[in-house]
Amino acid sequence: MKNDNRSNILFRYGFIVVVILIFSAMIVVKLCDTTIVDADKWNAKAHEWLSQTKVIVPSRGNILAADGSVLATNLNFYTARIDYRAEKFNEKMLRDTIEHLAAELAKNFPMRNAEQWRKHLLKPLDKEKNKRPRAYKLMSGLSHADMELLRTMPFFSIKNRNRNGLTFEKYMRRFNPYGDMARRSIGGVGETTESKEIHGISGLEKALDSLLYGKIGYSKMINLTKKITDWTDVPAVPGSDIVTTIDINMQDIVENELNNVLDTCGADWGVAVLMDVKTGDIKAISNLERNPRGAGYIEARNRAVMGYEPGSVVKTLSMMIAVEDGIVTNLDEMLPTGNGWAYAGGRPITDAHYSSAIRVGDVIEQSSNIGMARIITKEYDSKPGEFYSRVKRLGFLEPLHTGIAGEVPPRFDSVPNDRGGRIALSRMSYGYATEIPPLYTLAIYNAIANDGEFVRPRLVKELRGTIDSILPVKHIGNGRACSKETAKIMREMLTNVVWGDHGTGKFLRNNTVKIAGKTGTCYMIENGAYNTGKKRLAFCGFFPAEKPQYSCVVLTCHPTKNFFGAATTSGQVLRNIALKLYSRGMLGNSSDYNETTAEVNGPTFYATPGNKRYENLRTELSLPSRRGLKSPEAVSQGIPNVKGYGIRDAIVALERAGYNVSITGTGFVRSQSPSAGTKAPAGTEVALNLGN
Repeated sequence: MKNDNRSNILFRYGFIVVVILIFSAMIVVKLCDTTIVDADKWNAKAHEWLSQTKVIVPSRGNILAADGSVLATNLNFYTARIDYRAEKFNEKMLRDTIEHLAAELAKNFPMRNAEQWRKHLLKPLDKEKNKRPRAYKLMSGLSHADMELLRTMPFFSIKNRNRNGLTFEKYMRRFNPYGDMARRSIGGVGETTESKEIHGISGLEKALDSLLYGKIGYSKMINLTKKITDWTDVPAVPGSDIVTTIDINMQDIVENELNNVLDTCGADWGVAVLMDVKTGDIKAISNLERNPRGAGYIEARNRAVMGYEPGSVVKTLSMMIAVEDGIVTNLDEMLPTGNGWAYAGGRPITDAHYSSAIRVGDVIEQSSNIGMARIITKEYDSKPGEFYSRVKRLGFLEPLHTGIAGEVPPRFDSVPNDRGGRIALSRMSYGYATEIPPLYTLAIYNAIANDGEFVRPRLVKELRGTIDSILPVKHIGNGRACSKETAKIMREMLTNVVWGDHGTGKFLRNNTVKIAGKTGTCYMIENGAYNTGKKRLAFCGFFPAEKPQYSCVVLTCHPTKNFFGAATTSGQVLRNIALKLYSRGMLGNSSDYNETTAEVNGPTFYATPGNKRYENLRTELSLPSRRGLKSPEAVSQGIPNVKGYGIRDAIVALERAGYNVSITGTGFVRSQSPSAGTKAPAGTEVALNLGN
């Protein structure tokens, strides 16, 4: 019996030894096959793998405001997922803590209430274990602080990831801290169809993409003594930071004033651009259109660089040329007008308000189509094509290269020297039969405000990267639109538009900031014909008129209620912008206004005894009287008090304290939730409600 057992044991051992020997032989054969017979094939594969080049995507540059505030940057965000089939997933603990967990999620991530979170988390548990999801989406768009907060909550606080299944996917997203502020001018990014790389698709992001994108790097795998590792052959060069000319405070003012007037008059869309007279720096640019999916207005196409028939605002260009070239030498000369003038046998040119004759010096003030046409045709009647050449010599038809994507130059036709050309010339002289982007119109008015110096509007003033570069102020054409003497005469004419007895902009008079500029009205073309029921209303000018600091152009399309004139719509936007800048001490004046004494719905204005410049300011801005907020009081613990703060100061204060911020509205902090002093964990979202 013992011998039989021994035989069985030896047989088993022998069988195992034979199996091991067979496997060993197979390994040796395969080893010889790999290292000797097929060595060349495997060496070729290894060489191919090691010689593969990987692309290193550079970090995209930031877009900054003039003061360094970030307008667009790259931020890491996270998507939270749960693996319900994790090896040691603790289903019992999840069910035991679900009520507490759901309440915490609802408190910190209120896109769902507690009951909805509970159902969302338990839903996968209804399935069989082998059919439960391995990457169940909890939520996305989480910041790093959100991610850390999530890890402190019940069940998710388990450090062993196999027990709670919680994982995070990191991704990078272009982020605009100020939301829609100047969004169309800043632009956006997206994947290209050719390479799936992220590049600019609109605005500055597109126009300056080559600078923002940087230079691609390359890496490959190399065989070291102990391991194969990734080796950088050519390092990626990060994109340059672009410093824009945008002033955040001015941008906020311009957007609010444009929005307020558009809402009051029920216009389809509007655009406003504010520019520094001396440098051409675009301090603010806003494009708003009626929201097609709801109430209010949203950021629209960048119409500041799109061509439109300008209407009477272009009379300033015609008159400037006439004065500069000596076509106009006597401002007291009388021009016959009457109720119509059929120049060259064409359709009679008419004026909205006419008399038998008009003084040359009053043509701009009264916006006379007939007067302007008579002045220009006097010189160019026999050579209408020369007017185009004169405009071109100014540099007015050159691309501005502002950095705004989609920019188009003016369409100013070179007309033939015949009857048709003569008729076209007369129409072009007062703003029809041509297309001019608002930004080009603004450049002419800015030159007049700047003693004739023709600076180029710009949205970029500095590049920061491997080589920092401050961009110099550039000029249009030869750098002069006209002489200082001509500029002075034109400033007086434009001042009379607002302050003259018969000026078309008398509505804009105020005792605080003297405004000069020109109204413009143009019928819209639909189906190849002018629709007299729809108008584009423009106002372009500068302020203070006596010593211009800023120029501004506003265009309003098809108002439907309350206000229907160029001065009461577009002009009102410019006037309110000027008054707001003055109230905040931005026109070189002293002001008692500061961000921590902002009112609930507007800044506080203080009447200075004996100084009437302040007394009518509130009436001129159409602001009701409101009680100003007290300066924010410090809190010793909990959420800081930021009521009355500006948006930037509020964000800085809250983020330094470890809280996240969500913002509704624009202007200054009217209320905050949770309230100041509330004890809340780091990462809690504080909702701010803003208003002017």
